[in-house]
Amino acid sequence: PVERISKGFKDISMSFEVNPINEDLISVKDRTAIARSIRNLVLTVPGERFFNPDLGSRVSELLFDVMDDISGATIRDEIDETITKYEPRVRLQSVRVKPNYDNNEFDVTITYDVIGIDALPQQLNFALQSTR
Repeated sequence: PVERISKGFKDISMSFEVNPINEDLISVKDRTAIARSIRNLVLTVPGERFFNPDLGSRVSELLFDVMDDISGATIRDEIDETITKYEPRVRLQSVRVKPNYDNNEFDVTITYDVIGIDALPQQLNFALQSTR
């Protein structure tokens, strides 16, 4: 397949704040835009987005399983599949999900390359907690 060369990526900030100079919505660019997109994909529940009911992952549902390495592997596979399927701007290198028993959460580290931009691999870290 032909690899695209990109000039940059731009998304709307989720804060929906208005830029006082041009009165347009504030945007996020390049690496920040992609990192937010990946995080949003992982945290979005399928059926939550109108007109795209399949978008998202089952991660929030999996967080209520017993916290162990097997649950971590299942969450890792779900994250991997979701990013591969819905984020064409990246080439996934690795997903690490580690149970953090002290804080009752999973620590997630996602490493990826941005397609079309000559940059070092990017790393996104966040914690997943079950919410009631």
